[in-house]
Amino acid sequence: MYFSYKIIFLFFLCTWGAKAEDPLGRFCNENTIIGSGGKLSANIDKILTEIALKTPSTGFVATTYGKDQDKVYALAQCRGDVSTQDCSNCIQDATKQIRQRCPNQVDGRIWYDYCFLRYSNKSFFGEVDTSFGIFYFNVENVTDPEDFNKELGALMDHIRAQAVVPREEGLGKGKSVLSPFVTLYALVQCTRDLSEISCAQCLSIAVNNFPNFCSNRKGCRVLYSSCYVRYELYPFFFPLDSNKTGPSNTAKVSVYT
Repeated sequence: MYFSYKIIFLFFLCTWGAKAEDPLGRFCNENTIIGSGGKLSANIDKILTEIALKTPSTGFVATTYGKDQDKVYALAQCRGDVSTQDCSNCIQDATKQIRQRCPNQVDGRIWYDYCFLRYSNKSFFGEVDTSFGIFYFNVENVTDPEDFNKELGALMDHIRAQAVVPREEGLGKGKSVLSPFVTLYALVQCTRDLSEISCAQCLSIAVNNFPNFCSNRKGCRVLYSSCYVRYELYPFFFPLDSNKTGPSNTAKVSVYT
């Protein structure tokens, strides 16, 4: 499926706050089907209400609700550079959409540009989960792949090291000037329940998948349940570079399990 980055960007600007955004991706585990009227389903609804209320203040919540076989584990996290209001808007959309898209699954996950949400009846806190991945990549290639990949590798090493510093709470971001007219931007983030070692492991897996899905591409996003990696040749994280142009190329999405 092909679509324009620019159209998506304008769509966000025009509809944010008007109606629920389309997520970047979702995972509904078909091996975890439950009835809609049971205790477990009710507990999912209750924990999602709690998440919608609590996540925006800190940008992260990992919590449980219920007991024994009806216990639900849930985690929500906003991208570390977004505002409290953008975080709140995103989490509100996520808590509504995940139940619509995964109505009868007790293992559900949903990704947005600004946030991520998941729940399950099995504990996943502190575990690296790269069992399901979504990859977005620009269909255009860079003109000088050798130099580009060298700069990309150096920038990724830098922000990955930044992300595992405890005070950064799993977030690393930066940019590299490739020429007077071209700047490379990159951001990585782990869910805050991970240890430093687990965060580094997840980011390593994500970056090591670049050659498989994003080789020589002008932009790429890797979405896992435990971490997120993205690079572009335009500013996409906050604060934005005001003198740079926005996205204008096309992208393709792949799902990997």
